Amino acid sequence: MPPSFSEVAAVRLGFGFSPLAAPPSSPDTLLASIAESAPGPRAMSTAAAIEYGTRLREATRRFQEGGEAERPGYEALRSELNRLGLVDLRRRVVRAVDARAGFGERLVQFWSNHFTTRAVALNRRGLALAFQDEAIRPHIGGRFEDLFFAADTHPMMLVYLDQAVSRGPNSRSVRDRPERRFGLNENLAREALELHSLGVDADYTQSDVRAFAKLLTGLTVNQKQGFAYYSSWAEPGPLTVLGTRYGQSGGGNGRAPERQLDDVRAAFHDIARRPETARHLSRKLAVHFASDVPPADLVESMTAVWQETEGDLSAVYAVLVSHPDLAATFGQKIRQPFDLNVAAIRALGLTGSDIEALDLDVFKRAVATPMAAMGQPWGQPKGPDGWAEAADAWIAPQTLAARIDWALQLPRRLLGELPDPREMMLAAFAGEPPEPIAWAVPKAETATEGVAIVLASNAFNRR
Repeated sequence: MPPSFSEVAAVRLGFGFSPLAAPPSSPDTLLASIAESAPGPRAMSTAAAIEYGTRLREATRRFQEGGEAERPGYEALRSELNRLGLVDLRRRVVRAVDARAGFGERLVQFWSNHFTTRAVALNRRGLALAFQDEAIRPHIGGRFEDLFFAADTHPMMLVYLDQAVSRGPNSRSVRDRPERRFGLNENLAREALELHSLGVDADYTQSDVRAFAKLLTGLTVNQKQGFAYYSSWAEPGPLTVLGTRYGQSGGGNGRAPERQLDDVRAAFHDIARRPETARHLSRKLAVHFASDVPPADLVESMTAVWQETEGDLSAVYAVLVSHPDLAATFGQKIRQPFDLNVAAIRALGLTGSDIEALDLDVFKRAVATPMAAMGQPWGQPKGPDGWAEAADAWIAPQTLAARIDWALQLPRRLLGELPDPREMMLAAFAGEPPEPIAWAVPKAETATEGVAIVLASNAFNRR
């Protein structure tokens, strides 16, 4: 028997069932949840992130000059910055647990991973949070070109992919200071084409990458204001990217004029609307929500609407949430550790307030540390391609053992008293548990074992 719409909506497009809330009953309910994932009242801003960096520089200077007397303040600030990633994870879990439909928060997760960044240096930890609140959350329901531009020109992306130090070989900055040997960096241009838009198999060349890299020169980060555009760093003259020419041909003094930000914005606009981008990202959405090998009809349907609406993401999502292939591929995706934790917390009947009330160290032991053991250390993906989608990236002997251990430990760490495993089983599967689980749970010798059977089951680990 195929799953109902509510089951598909809750499990495939959200974070699972909760005894505290009814599952989504219509596509409109799901689509409405996108607006609920806008930046919240505690959103991080680039200005606040820059203030963290300023405080760290000042604390470091005071410690170096004042010695041991300044150590407590210096160490306290470093500790605060070190814990920002954990604060971010808890904030994300709280929002996902409380999300009525969950689809909006799932999209935040998807697009944050699509536009992967990683903050290694302490002075960038705040910027990583600002990236999500400024570049991702405000744009997940709009046009892709706006999301694309916001993400790839955000200060966090500019520093992550070294765009902030890139200068045009013929720019005024390079001409005036040849002894500094400033150079062109192609990282952002390559990832913007290969990962963020067209896809690795699209018909573009190294010449396109290099021309786009030159076009992007001028984008940088100022320690006082965040994003900045310095025309003196930009490669002058016309540049051709993917067959489109950007920039004027000459200036009044015989030199090509310094490029302006409008040329960069125009290129992002054009790349976002290309058919290769529509197909690549429609397929990536289908892989994430439906199957590692997505149904062709689902991909084609989303691609067609993407092109018809010039990248209206809400219109593309409307195709996704109502497509029959979501039911046909039910259970073919593995829940990533973040999804698994949120689904478990919801099934246990906890709320976002319950998680918010946890001591941060308790939250770390209950959620963050097990996530890392399962292969998803929060905020630390290995590369710009983000977390993998394929099932074998998440289910291996070591990570499977970590999931089983997590299933035994999580409830005890979050709850003073465990629920009746039979009631929890019904909540986790909306009253219709798979037959093997329905048989095994009542036979568990302890509540710990009974709840663990549910959380470690194949059915609960899939969506």
